[in-house]
Amino acid sequence: MSSGSYSLSLSWRPASKDVSFNNLSGPLPKTSARAFKLKDYNAVGGEIQFQTEVELISLAVHRNLLRLWGFCSTESERLLVYPYMPNGSVAARLKDHIHGRPVLDWSRRKGIALGTARGLVYLHEQCDPKIIHRDVKAANILLDEEFEAVVGDFGLAKLLDHRDSHVTTAVRGTVGHIAPEYLSTGQSSEKTDVFGFGILLLELITGQKAVDFGRGANQKGVMLDWVKKLHIEKKLNLMVDKDLKNNFDRIELEEMVQVALLCTQFNPTYRPKMSEVLRMLEGDGLAEKWEASQKVETPRYRTSENTPKRYSDYIEESSLVVEAMELSGPR
Repeated sequence: MSSGSYSLSLSWRPASKDVSFNNLSGPLPKTSARAFKLKDYNAVGGEIQFQTEVELISLAVHRNLLRLWGFCSTESERLLVYPYMPNGSVAARLKDHIHGRPVLDWSRRKGIALGTARGLVYLHEQCDPKIIHRDVKAANILLDEEFEAVVGDFGLAKLLDHRDSHVTTAVRGTVGHIAPEYLSTGQSSEKTDVFGFGILLLELITGQKAVDFGRGANQKGVMLDWVKKLHIEKKLNLMVDKDLKNNFDRIELEEMVQVALLCTQFNPTYRPKMSEVLRMLEGDGLAEKWEASQKVETPRYRTSENTPKRYSDYIEESSLVVEAMELSGPR
C-alpha cells in the first residue's frame, strides 16, 4: 500500500499521548511497509485490550519495542497500525530453514535474548509509571529486517507505580508462560515478566513450545520441568534444538540455561530484575547470582508438603488456568 491517506470504511488517527478513540482520519507515515492488526470488538476483553495497547505503546518508545503508528476505529472493529516486521515472530521462525540451515542460528538467538531483555528493562525501569507486559513469549517477539528483537502485543499490559509491588487482576496470558504466583493469586509484577523471559530463553534454546500437549512417545509435557530435570542430570545437550546440529557455543548454552533457571524460580523475590538479567546475558555477575541461588534450598513461602514443587503442579492446581488457556490464542 502506498503512503498517503488511509480511507476505506475506517478512518486513521496517529498515535500520541493524547489518545482519543473517536473515528478520526489523517495521513499515513511515508514509509514502504506497514502492518495492520485487526482487533475483534466482540471478543472477550477486546475493547479493553485495544485501548490498553494504544495507550501503553504510545508511552513506550524504544528500539526493542514495537512502535504504534496509529489506529482506526468503528463501532464494530478496531485496527492498529504498526511498522511491518518482515521476519515475523520468533515462534514462527524457530523452525524455518534456508539452504538446510536454521534461519535462527545460535548467534541470532543470543541476539534476540539480548534485544528482548533491553526492551523489558526499558518498560520496567525507565518508564514512569513502569509497564508490565504480562505475556512475554516467542510468539510476541517480532523480528525486523535485521533480525533485531522487537517486543510486541501489549494487549495484556498493565501500568504499575514504582511505589507499588504488584497489581492484582484476573489471570490473563498463555499457559506455560504464566508465573506461578500469578496463576495462584492473580498478582503480577515486573517479576512476572522475568519469569516469562526465562521461558522465552528456553524456547530459544530448545526450539520447543512451553507446553507440549501432544501424546507422542517424545512428549515433554511442561518444558520448564523437563529442562530442570536435564540440568540436574547434566544432560544439557539433550535440550538443545536439534535443528542447530550442534552449532552452538557450549559455554554460552550453560550460561543461558542458568539465566533461564534464575528467571523461573517459583518465588518471585528470588528472581533477578531484568536489568540484572541483561547484565548476566552480557557476561557480568552470573557466577555470583548462580552460586547464591544454589544455597537457597527451600523457598521461604513453602509452608506445607502440599505446596507444588513442579511448574506443572501449579497449572493443574490453579483454579484460574481455564480462563488463561481460553485467552492464550493469537491476538
